[in-house]
Amino acid sequence: MSQIVLPLKVGANGPSRIVVGNANAGVIEALAVAASWPFRTAILIGPPRCGKSLIAQWFVANGGGEAIDDADSIDETELFHRWNRAQESGTPLLLIAGSGAGEWQIKLPDLASRLSAALHLEIGAPDDEMLAELILLHAEQRGLALGPDAASYLVPRCERSHVGVERLIAVIDRISLERKAPPTQGVWRDALDEVLGPKEPRLL
Repeated sequence: MSQIVLPLKVGANGPSRIVVGNANAGVIEALAVAASWPFRTAILIGPPRCGKSLIAQWFVANGGGEAIDDADSIDETELFHRWNRAQESGTPLLLIAGSGAGEWQIKLPDLASRLSAALHLEIGAPDDEMLAELILLHAEQRGLALGPDAASYLVPRCERSHVGVERLIAVIDRISLERKAPPTQGVWRDALDEVLGPKEPRLL
């Protein structure tokens, strides 16, 4: 899949874009047709740091509807009232929940029955192409110049998750600052050792 980015404004120090790839392209496509959701309601789940909240902010900023982050931690009666208000106004409602489809155990019967009919969306694991884009994005956010070979070196060796990439780039940045040296391959290798452990099997 050809990588694209979505513009995003979340403050001076926050991300300026969202990487769209295999892990979230289906979610983005579904958000573009919110009026067709069952009862105009969707539930979005995904692993930590995968961009659920950022995607919700983009959805709201572009007039898609209303979004409720951490919906699975909100009082169920209040959430039921907000669902009802969205139904009355015809506003699409995006609920952001935890990382697993079976983790949100709703006790309020009326709310459970309504949300069981909602569209369920999930952000998955990034492929190589998306991992490369995420590496570049996190480096860009830190003002870190990794060099043209960084992605091809790091992608086959790093943890294959959003949070893993974020952690790795943070360690590369720290080691580079501590050594007062540019983040070249020696720094990348030492950062991988710190994040994954020196005994973790990987490419040389």
